[in-house]
Amino acid sequence: MSLAHLVLFAGLLSLVIVASSSSSSPGSRSILRDISGENADQKDRAVELNSSNFDSVLRDTPAKYAVVEFFAHWCPACRNYKPHYEKVARLFNGPDAIHPGIVLMTRVDCAMKTNTKLCDRFSVSHYPMLFWGPPSKFVSGSGEPKKEKSEIVVIDDARTAERLLKWINKQTHSSYGLDDKKFENEHVRTNITDYKQDVDLPQISQAVYDIEEATAEAFDIILSNKVIKSSETSASFIRFIQLLAAHHASRRCRKGAAEILVNYDDLCPSGKCSYESSGGKDTLGSFPICGKDLPRGYYMFCRGSRNDTRGFSCGLWVLFHSLSVRIEDGESHFAFSTICDFVNNFFMCDECRLHFNDMCLSVKTPFKKVRDFVLWVWSTHNKVNERLMKDEASLGSGDPEFPKIIWPPRALCPSCYLSSDEKSIEWDHDNVYKFLKSYYGPKLVSLYKEKSVVGSKEETVSATAEDLTVATNALVVPVGAALAIAVASCAFGALACYWRTQQKNRKPRRSWN
Repeated sequence: MSLAHLVLFAGLLSLVIVASSSSSSPGSRSILRDISGENADQKDRAVELNSSNFDSVLRDTPAKYAVVEFFAHWCPACRNYKPHYEKVARLFNGPDAIHPGIVLMTRVDCAMKTNTKLCDRFSVSHYPMLFWGPPSKFVSGSGEPKKEKSEIVVIDDARTAERLLKWINKQTHSSYGLDDKKFENEHVRTNITDYKQDVDLPQISQAVYDIEEATAEAFDIILSNKVIKSSETSASFIRFIQLLAAHHASRRCRKGAAEILVNYDDLCPSGKCSYESSGGKDTLGSFPICGKDLPRGYYMFCRGSRNDTRGFSCGLWVLFHSLSVRIEDGESHFAFSTICDFVNNFFMCDECRLHFNDMCLSVKTPFKKVRDFVLWVWSTHNKVNERLMKDEASLGSGDPEFPKIIWPPRALCPSCYLSSDEKSIEWDHDNVYKFLKSYYGPKLVSLYKEKSVVGSKEETVSATAEDLTVATNALVVPVGAALAIAVASCAFGALACYWRTQQKNRKPRRSWN
């Protein structure tokens, strides 16, 4: 061995000795634990905010409350506090949250120069410093937590995870625990017949976030399974996106749907979509239908007591109901055929799809009135529930906290019932229609009023009215999409007859699952 090799070997040996001796220090041991120990798979759940996303994240969150931690990454106390903060954040944040949609846990690094003005805005005086309040109150304004009437307050007792959670429990009148398990949720309604008009408003108003979630999840399913492969599926997709662009209850989903329509010819030439980016070109996935933060990974109004119940299917039904009450008479049959085609082409549960298809085929004459379509969606949903009641009773597969029921229950709409006979229900269809129009219309978007961040009362009313008003402004769409939409929107009678013939002749399609 040459002298040069011996020198190199000695140098390497000295590095190994130094590394092994330094690893015996407490700091090194903690680093090794973080890399290879039990924390290795733990993801941060607190949302990192900065000057560019602070307002948008807090404005768009469905959570009722927010905690904002201002810290500095160089601060030893902040680093030591992070595990405590994350222990609480795992309860409320992320797809595996134990109690989602209640408190949004966030943090801002004030050591970053880009966040200096943001931290100054809230008069941050020490690290870590925690603030509490409604998310909308943090948006585009001074925190001024020391003002007596301010809705943003400093959390003054949060040195440990236990003390922080105790403080949150006091504010929310709750009893959350650090050891809570997923879906053990005290907010799940256990007595499904215990409905009251005055308390059900905030329940259904949460569903606006669930229809955003269901819309985004449906879009992701279409993308991941690459199911737009022909002119038929392309036309079906365009019609559904057109319906969402005009009548979705969420403003940002309407905006996202409109952007897809405008760019559709480039994204899917001749009805064949490109799903994988090549040469820097945009794909259908480059246009998230309800924004880049969706899907969130959890539901609120549609949350089941178990992971495999409710959720997406519930959110999709609420979407269909909300669309039905927002259209006008002339669009009723277009909306009907659009939803039927969407389920037939894009819903993944084959048995569910075939049952829904049969109910679509049972419609012999085109809908001319919104009332007829609203009641058809309602009766179809109840027929599905009746069928699933029997299946779940025999198999024990239902949600024990949310067994299927006929909707609406008598306690929620007593005027919807003509008789008191529970075995043979007679409906007052006029009152059922009025109930559905209100429940899936103004009540569904009522949360926008509560969370509105606009300044004046007039602006708040205007913003809410925008969500309740049928969108009648023309969309600028490319030629191909415009032609497909035009063909889909006219000659309802001829289309209905042709559609029924095509559906009857179509062979049952295998499940994509």
